[in-house]
Amino acid sequence: MRAVKKIVNSTLFKITSLNSFSVGLKIGIGLITSKILAIFVGPGGMALVGNLRNFLTSLESISILGFQNGIVKYIAENQKNEEELKKIIATVFISLVCTALILSGILYFFASFWNDKILEHNGDNALVFRVLALALPWYTVSVFLLSVLNGLSKFTKVIWVNITGNLIGLAVSLVMILKFHTLGALLAIVITPSLLFFVTFYFVQKEIQFLKIIRLQSYDFTIIKNLLPYSLMALVSSVLGPIVLLAVRNNLIEKLGLDQAGFWETMTRISSYYLLFVSTILTVYFLPKLSKAQDNDQTKSIFWQFYKTILPVFCFGLLVIYFSRYFIIQLLFTKEFLPVTSLFFWQLIGDVFKVAALILGYQFFAKKLTKAFIITELFSLGTLYFLSLLFVNYYGIEGMVMAQALDNFLYFVVLAVYFRKCLI
Repeated sequence: MRAVKKIVNSTLFKITSLNSFSVGLKIGIGLITSKILAIFVGPGGMALVGNLRNFLTSLESISILGFQNGIVKYIAENQKNEEELKKIIATVFISLVCTALILSGILYFFASFWNDKILEHNGDNALVFRVLALALPWYTVSVFLLSVLNGLSKFTKVIWVNITGNLIGLAVSLVMILKFHTLGALLAIVITPSLLFFVTFYFVQKEIQFLKIIRLQSYDFTIIKNLLPYSLMALVSSVLGPIVLLAVRNNLIEKLGLDQAGFWETMTRISSYYLLFVSTILTVYFLPKLSKAQDNDQTKSIFWQFYKTILPVFCFGLLVIYFSRYFIIQLLFTKEFLPVTSLFFWQLIGDVFKVAALILGYQFFAKKLTKAFIITELFSLGTLYFLSLLFVNYYGIEGMVMAQALDNFLYFVVLAVYFRKCLI
């Protein structure tokens, strides 16, 4: 009984419980939006949504200059150093706003070009990119503010921002998809994130006098130099990664057709829902802890805390998902999407290795291991690309998830070998 009470009263349990509620809410919202997408846009529209999401991932990473994890690290390290904290916040904010405004101009004035490249041969959706141009600065600042909250170890508030964002996303998606169908789905994707600015600003302003901190004289280029390694890491994972996925999806469209690519996007969408549980708790709880770890013993303790608590629960959840796959597809989508059930086995196998590798990968950011991160990430992306080309030729759409599973396994093995001193 004492052991149970200790677990229940632990910070990890409290944060995990609230995070589970947040993820559960997002999955519940996903059930609604996925069903509406399935009815109003179909598999082909799902593939277009996937292309736009990949593009946004790259764009968002560029707009925040890849600083997100670096911001968490330096804010966490300087919580008690008020002057340094002010310099970090002012410097990063000014840099990000300038970058976002430049990117917005490129998006707005070349909207037709981006429409042809990202949503090729699917009508004139240039409006989507013009709206994105107007929304991007607000979104960039909201991501920055959320990273500040995370760095300040305000875990609960970070999760409440995510919960609020999910509810806003549901409302916007329902209105836009029901009214404009595929165009509405695309517009909802670009509008929703920017609305989070108002939520994050409210929570940050309660912690620090944000508007009083932002002063041009506080700008310190040394801080930008210290954050540059994070930019390099982000360019590889958050920019090259989605580009590889775009190339892979376009190969699927060319070889197997738009609907088959839509089935893979559907599987990826389902995967993203349950992976939220792990990725959120890693960012909110484990990354700040890894950043503060002083030696291999402390790091080892954090790694094994993850493997003993989070990973077993995740694996059990995957078993439930696998045996419920037919129910899940018919609940979330329509009978037209039933071929997706054949993709679950390899997707779930791959996701086990993906999650096992995630905690190790966060050590790259926590300790600013730029060179090692870039080499391993390029290895993973290159492996995924070439395996997908090979396996799709032999096994069709199932070959795509087989390629992902093998790539995730190889990536985990590489990281386990590299960080062996922190595991054994």
